[in-house]
Amino acid sequence: MLTLTRGLLATALLALLLAGCAYQPGIVERVTDDDPASLLEQAQQQEPGQAARTRLDAADILARQGERTQALEIARNIDDARLAGDQRARWALLLADLGESEGNPEAVIRATQDLDGLELNRGQALALREQRGLALLEVDEPLAAAEALLAVQAESDDEALNDPIWRALGGLDGRRLTRLGEQGDALTRGWVELSETVRSGGGDIERLFQRLDDWRSRNQRHPAARRLPADLLALRELSGQEVQHIAVLLPDSGPLSRIAEAVAEGIRTQHRLSNDANVRLSFIDGSSGSLEALYREAENRGAQVVIGPLDKDRVSELERRDRVPLPTLALNYGRGGSNHAEGLFQYGLSAEDEATQAAQRAWRDGHRRAALLAPDNDWGRRVGEAFWDEWRAQGGEITKAVRYNPGAAATESTRRAIAEARPDALFMLALPDYARQVPPTLDYYGAGDLPVYATSHLFNGQLNPRLDGDLDDVLFLDIPWQIPDAAVGGEDALPFSASYRALREEADPNLFRLNAMGVDAFELARRLPQFQLVSGSEVFGATGTLRPGPDGRMQRQLPWARFVNGVPQPVLIPGIFGDEQSP
Repeated sequence: MLTLTRGLLATALLALLLAGCAYQPGIVERVTDDDPASLLEQAQQQEPGQAARTRLDAADILARQGERTQALEIARNIDDARLAGDQRARWALLLADLGESEGNPEAVIRATQDLDGLELNRGQALALREQRGLALLEVDEPLAAAEALLAVQAESDDEALNDPIWRALGGLDGRRLTRLGEQGDALTRGWVELSETVRSGGGDIERLFQRLDDWRSRNQRHPAARRLPADLLALRELSGQEVQHIAVLLPDSGPLSRIAEAVAEGIRTQHRLSNDANVRLSFIDGSSGSLEALYREAENRGAQVVIGPLDKDRVSELERRDRVPLPTLALNYGRGGSNHAEGLFQYGLSAEDEATQAAQRAWRDGHRRAALLAPDNDWGRRVGEAFWDEWRAQGGEITKAVRYNPGAAATESTRRAIAEARPDALFMLALPDYARQVPPTLDYYGAGDLPVYATSHLFNGQLNPRLDGDLDDVLFLDIPWQIPDAAVGGEDALPFSASYRALREEADPNLFRLNAMGVDAFELARRLPQFQLVSGSEVFGATGTLRPGPDGRMQRQLPWARFVNGVPQPVLIPGIFGDEQSP
């Protein structure tokens, strides 16, 4: 988890100590004598207000004794509404500190929910606001994180915040970034201009730093002008090493040829519309010849990086090697538990990734008992297991897992999913025709208020309010290009909008996600040297916010939407933004 900057952390911890001393005379002296277990027993016999104060004492003592995990659990379960004045401030400081040190951003967010209502001095308030911003960044809420961190920097002028602010801005789509600049002060407008400068720079590092120098000359007193974010500084090492020739290894024939052509169309379109004439593409038939022969051909043509292969078996073969001959963006994920090959990155539209994000989202929304509805086939097994594994890892319970026949009606499978132990959420993997049957069935069985989480597969990207009205209130995640109005505020703000318009107008709707994958593959390939040098680099792409994991496998963060009157609408995390439609 991101850590609090050293000065503010020291201030917060000192304030916590002083708050503890001010709360009750002699508390420091009696810490060694008091038994947290005895205090917790006493709290069970006390009235609610006194019990909250006693539990706070116990959590405080445990934290000082190094039992921070137990202290966090106790502090999280304190009813802070029963605390008043400096006691509630003391609770917030303690819970935020424990949540940050124990890697629990949700605890930090809870502790900092009502900062204006706490009795805090300036240092304490700044420390908690910074912790809140960092915690929001950890739970992938970049807009709220950016607003919180920018507010702290506006008051403190702390350059140590540059890197987390930069990371937060990197997670914003174009429309939200623009709105942030329009609504912000001079500090915020400077950050937004810097972010837009870098985004429009493409893969030409030399041109990018010329534009950065222009920005710094116009914003000499800005914190980022005094000290550029570390990721930007690291890019200087790539000057003169820009990718100018990409080999694309896709099959011209065979069972994957239709998929390959859709991806290739996205690559060609983005190459044509990227306004960078210095980049060349060489397409090589990936269906013939060994991997060694294909790499030799790519090297003979002068390629610096490779896109492909697409076949899962070939990707699996590559990931077992120590290294690959050229930096490579494979268009699938291997079968291994991790990728071991140096220089190999893997990228694809993984349904398993969507299921994992659905489990994380449902948990963050406060659900703990989930039912699972997935088709009775290999696809359903793989995706269902991904949700199951992540849900259990979060600490959740699976009340029922139902594997259904996709050709049958949804009535019986839906009834079985909720019939025994009633869940507080349902995960659904289904195509549109089947998915539309589930909410009405839930209504029939008296479970119409059950939150339903789904993957992108229930929406084909074509608005159909008459049929999709049956999906009202279902939450699903999808690539930005499929839900532009819901996710990013309109087509003009989409990443690579010129390619979006060209492909949306001409492409087969059933292959549109693969076209978008090709667009992102081209942009990712241009940045492979950057990914190898700068950890944490990411691209806000057509298929989501993309960043390489520690083993080179691309991680996609997707936006969420909910059907309202049969039309996808944006969804935010409840409690953070006041989203009344959130579950």
